Amino acid sequence: MMCIRLVSGQDKSWNHRANRLKRTALLRLNNSFRRLIKNAVILEPTAEAWEVNTLSGKAIFALRRGSLHCLLYSALTLIASATPLWAEPLKVGVIGSPPFVIQNGAQYDGISVDVWRAMASDNNLQFQLVPQPTPLAGIDAVERGQLDLLVGPISITPGRLARPGVDFTQPYFFAKSGVLVHSQSQTLFSRLKVFFGWAAVSSVLVLMSVLVAVGSMIWLAERRQNSSQFPQAVLPGLANGMWFALVTLTTVGYGDKAPVTRVGKGVTAVWMVMSLIAVSSITAGLASAFTLFLSGATDGGIQSAAALKGRRVAVVAGTSGEELAERGQMRTISVQNLPEAVQELVERDVEAVIFDRPAIRYYLKSNPELAVRLAGFNLAEETYGFVLKPNSPLRTTLDVSVLKLQRRHAVDKIVDTYLF
Repeated sequence: MMCIRLVSGQDKSWNHRANRLKRTALLRLNNSFRRLIKNAVILEPTAEAWEVNTLSGKAIFALRRGSLHCLLYSALTLIASATPLWAEPLKVGVIGSPPFVIQNGAQYDGISVDVWRAMASDNNLQFQLVPQPTPLAGIDAVERGQLDLLVGPISITPGRLARPGVDFTQPYFFAKSGVLVHSQSQTLFSRLKVFFGWAAVSSVLVLMSVLVAVGSMIWLAERRQNSSQFPQAVLPGLANGMWFALVTLTTVGYGDKAPVTRVGKGVTAVWMVMSLIAVSSITAGLASAFTLFLSGATDGGIQSAAALKGRRVAVVAGTSGEELAERGQMRTISVQNLPEAVQELVERDVEAVIFDRPAIRYYLKSNPELAVRLAGFNLAEETYGFVLKPNSPLRTTLDVSVLKLQRRHAVDKIVDTYLF
């Protein structure tokens, strides 16, 4: 509490001049002090005081009715002694991989850093960037009060939101978790190998089994009364029966063989109807194998998120990839950054790498010679935000800034600069 006593004569227009002085002061103050004065409440002159209420405390100025000169002197003194809401530069932790955080010596750039700079510029915030070893270490530093804010591609996960000393700003970027796998070189052998896969082999086995079964029934029904077409000897008779079943299945109908008995005709009729239904499913595996052969793809490897279960994968320590790998029951190897994870994959120490899809795309664009590729499926949707404490006075200010940047498409322009 500070009290300034001004001894002077009577002034009937004290309240009018005080309000005018207050409006003049508002135009000259910075944003934070402007909010302080905006909440001011000037009491009636009879109370011989006016009160300024702020978020951080209450300052009461007891003013006796005085001359305009004394009042002006008091207001200018107040303005000169006013300090910003954040007098010292903010300690802002920074962590992440390109294109979100790009380090060039002591200089930091990237999507996350540029978005933060735009937010800081909108609010006249001074800051210093403090590098962090991992996202988890940066979150811990914010929770302990060692950092005011953590900037980077920090995924907003249920586990992180559940921490009592941690909060997030509005999401500024929406991404997906991707999977990096081996990119096998296509040789003639690798293309032919698809015909020995289970899909193709099982189709051939089913087809042969059905032909043997139908051919045997036709032979048993026709061998006595139609021995000229279906000999009584086992091998010739069974071969002719299978030939007849195959011709009927493909609806070619050569007419060189035909049943004459009632049983034979009945079996043939049933087989004709069944073949219309079975031909599509029997040939599906063969068609798939031919498609893979012509496209140069393979039927092995990791084709879905479920295929990662029990496999050895690399994750960057402290990232959301650890949670995804644990949830998918994968065997993990923790590394410090994405290049180390890719090296583990290239050396075949792991079968896949789990990381943010935009960062993987950027890394592959910068290293096109690597024999790895981005899988065609995603593990999870990701939202990126900045980390701060739940009671931080920056919370509302930064949320408003994020929404303003998104409305102006400023974030999209920053993203396009690095990704396209």
